[in-house]
Amino acid sequence: MADGELVVATYNVHGCVGVDGRFRPDRIAEVIREIGADVVGLQEVDRRVRRGRPTLELEMLAGGSGLACFAGPTIVDPDGDYGNGLLSRYPVRALRHLDLTVGRREPRGAIDADLDVEGDLVRVVVTHLGLGIPERRDQVSRLLASIGESDDPVVLLGDVNEWHPFSRSLRLLEARLGPSARGRTFPSVLPLLALDRIWASPRRAIVEARVHATPLARVASDHLPLVARIRYRDFGGTIQR
Repeated sequence: MADGELVVATYNVHGCVGVDGRFRPDRIAEVIREIGADVVGLQEVDRRVRRGRPTLELEMLAGGSGLACFAGPTIVDPDGDYGNGLLSRYPVRALRHLDLTVGRREPRGAIDADLDVEGDLVRVVVTHLGLGIPERRDQVSRLLASIGESDDPVVLLGDVNEWHPFSRSLRLLEARLGPSARGRTFPSVLPLLALDRIWASPRRAIVEARVHATPLARVASDHLPLVARIRYRDFGGTIQR
């Protein structure tokens, strides 16, 4: 990887349950190692009790991949929590949590983090949008309001649950952030839908993108990871020390 570049990925891990029905966090961690990403946005991370014991999925994935972890739970109950996660090779200087829940639908949210990437500020947002069309529109509007209209750099990673390429939700995101990195990621055994997306603003920041479709990735989760190489020094701010 060239100097001033960052490899990011978004990965819906499906609670670390593979398409074979087996709970195998070690497989997800191995897929993350295969990718070699500096930053990974995770969805459907389940840290609730399983068979009488807390799963601590996020911590297991961090330990297995050598990255630091940050939780963004959207469901919290006495058995633990469930939601988004962030893995990062670089220090997090600020961490915010956005509530994107709409009405009585499943709770949704986003992790909003400022990373110190060798002195450059890179803002990373990790999310998992809802299943309903009006729900997603509302969530996208709230995300964009949080991101704002400034020229500050931002990387948005997530499972947007949007399969129609001309949907209003995608048009709103692309009007503000530019075209997304995308590829067919779902279902992993025979990928047909580009549910997982990566945006980087300004638009020139994404150098290349790919779907990580190794044999292990096809079985470890029902989604394949989406990976992008980003030229962050084209748009990064400077950390004030």
